[in-house]
Amino acid sequence: MAAAGGAHWSSRFAFLMASVGFAVGLGNIWRFPYVTGENGGGAFVIIYLGCAILIGVPVLMAELLIGRRGQASPPASMANVAIENKRSPSWKIVGAMGLLAAYTIEIVYAGVVGWVLWYLFKALTTGFAGVDAAAAQATFSGVLQDNVGMLFWTLIGLAITGLIIYSGVKQGIERAVNIMMPLMFMLLLGLAVFNYFNGGFAEAIDWLFTPDFSKIGAATVLAAIGQAFFSIGVGMGGMMTYGSYLPRSISISQSVLIIVFADTLVALLAGLVIFPAVFNNGLDPAAGAGLIFQTLPVAFAQMPGGYVFAVMFFLMLSVAGITSMVGLVEAVNHWAEERFGIPRHRSALIVVGSIAVFSIVSLMSYNVIGDVSMGGLNFNDIMDYFSNQILLPLGGLLIAVFAGWAVTREVTQDELAPIAGWAYTLWRFLIRYVVPPALLIIFIMGVSE
Repeated sequence: MAAAGGAHWSSRFAFLMASVGFAVGLGNIWRFPYVTGENGGGAFVIIYLGCAILIGVPVLMAELLIGRRGQASPPASMANVAIENKRSPSWKIVGAMGLLAAYTIEIVYAGVVGWVLWYLFKALTTGFAGVDAAAAQATFSGVLQDNVGMLFWTLIGLAITGLIIYSGVKQGIERAVNIMMPLMFMLLLGLAVFNYFNGGFAEAIDWLFTPDFSKIGAATVLAAIGQAFFSIGVGMGGMMTYGSYLPRSISISQSVLIIVFADTLVALLAGLVIFPAVFNNGLDPAAGAGLIFQTLPVAFAQMPGGYVFAVMFFLMLSVAGITSMVGLVEAVNHWAEERFGIPRHRSALIVVGSIAVFSIVSLMSYNVIGDVSMGGLNFNDIMDYFSNQILLPLGGLLIAVFAGWAVTREVTQDELAPIAGWAYTLWRFLIRYVVPPALLIIFIMGVSE
């Protein structure tokens, strides 16, 4: 079965830009530097890189090889590869779990990207001039109470994403990521250089890279495993979908190493963008999710050139948010196109339209229906728990079991060629014996919290 419409990436560069764009999201831009600083700085980075290589790389290779071998949407790719290897086509359920994870994540994520676009607009119009801590907090509280405003900017984000998907793999996704990802890298580098001359850079380097092995324990290792798995974007159907567009001439193993390296590099660069501004203005580096919307505007108001910095920063975040949304929506759209035999144009409108409808419930969970809960969790909490604590680790675990135990050595070796013999042996050992127990631990810890 061929990929929908016979679509394939026209170059490895386009594939890499799309994959890195999907992997690099808003969460990993603010969360990775923060988790790094809280867990021993450079010591955590070393452990994270180890986990990324031992867990993230093998699962990402497995997703891409299943997608390319199956040449279809995640459920159909899983079924196609299972049948080829004389296994039950019921493995398609694992692919469906990835799509469900992508869809539930997108419902909440679209609203957060809406906030980023709204703040980009605020940066362009005011530059956060004169904003202090109280004003920043009041502004963000006002955003969370303004359903019309949140919906407007959420729909803007979904419209941009939908237009990219609507235009197809080459005319839409490739064209967008070939412009947006180099732009994001340039903005990150520009902002980091700006910080180098503006102050706080030495403290940020110290926070991120000075090894503090006294903070290293079981909890730190678990945090590194979780960060390595979630930040690379596996288990969401996006990478498997992108794999189905991957020509045989492109090496999966080489591409995966580049994707993981770029994903980590972006996260560390983001730390050199965010934390110098935080330290230079005496702000709290442990502000978590509020860092972007409540802490940084205060820094922008105080720093020289704050207007330019704020605009560049939220433009960079907007690019990261949109490219991640494209990967999430494309996975579901590819399936809808294939499953119902409808043209891409129509499936894009249906998928994006349905996400827009559900996102209204997500946005109202910040105010009107915030107290409506089940088991102490509101709608957004349930979506987050279901996707991040259940679907992603369980899906990743089953993908590893499928690639390591259900698919033959000949098939995986053929898809991963040209890979050195020792490298293939290492991948097969990791995907069979290291990744499943690690992801099982993440799953058990997630559901027992």
